[in-house]
Amino acid sequence: MSATPSKAVLVTGCSTGIGRATALRLAAGGYTVYASARRPESIADLEQAGCRTLALDVTDEDSMRAAVQTVEDAEGAVGVLVNNAGYSQGGPVEQVPMDAVRRQFETNVFGPIRLIQLVLPGMRRQRWGKIVNVGSMGGRVTFPGGGLYHATKHSLEALSDALRFETRGFGVDTILIEPGLIVSDFARAAVDATSSLGADGDATDGVYEPFNAKLAALTTGVYEGPMRHLGGGPDAVAKAIEKAISRRRAPTRVPVTPSARLTMLQRRLLPDRVWDAAMRAQFPQPR
Repeated sequence: MSATPSKAVLVTGCSTGIGRATALRLAAGGYTVYASARRPESIADLEQAGCRTLALDVTDEDSMRAAVQTVEDAEGAVGVLVNNAGYSQGGPVEQVPMDAVRRQFETNVFGPIRLIQLVLPGMRRQRWGKIVNVGSMGGRVTFPGGGLYHATKHSLEALSDALRFETRGFGVDTILIEPGLIVSDFARAAVDATSSLGADGDATDGVYEPFNAKLAALTTGVYEGPMRHLGGGPDAVAKAIEKAISRRRAPTRVPVTPSARLTMLQRRLLPDRVWDAAMRAQFPQPR
């Protein structure tokens, strides 16, 4: 192992949004960046920006092992892991099929956990590393119709808290990024996932249809209406990640955008029953 630790960055989910913006920003800032995605052709253009590209499916063990091994063979270790790959599975808990529930957790939770397990031995050997988990304000705030997505982001909160203690003695920092409203393709994918529920028939007899329709409309309205001014673009998150990994004393949590700071403050101050009442004022309660 070299006396100088590897600071090579492995970023997951770089085909769009936050992952792509992070890979581009860090490469422009002089970092050695390994940008990854399930479909390598979706990130081929990042090579022109100075990134090295990898195929990496966070739901596939062999794919994760191969990607980490490629970086370690070239650099000695993954110096910075940015666990960004993820998506939102919307819909009432009762109505979401279990295979969709499993895919949500495989992508948003189990994949990041496994990548952390794979990169930590190299980080420990070189006594330096940064684990960046891209969570969400949804890890501390839960909205109706998003229980499964929020559960995955709550999981990243707990995981990051534990890792911060467990790895500090090895020179490895854990940083949790908590974006708020980010204007990207993320919202459209979330709306599509909710809208498709019940299309093949289920056991709920359509009782959630009005709720799902309202949820899709509200989601679209938030991302396309005036509220978007409290959000930001993917580069706002990329900038926060760059700043966080560059600091000598790594931050533990980094809220991104005014919407994240405002919403998390409101939830912290409001008792559960008051919060529930506020949700009932915005969402039709299934009956």
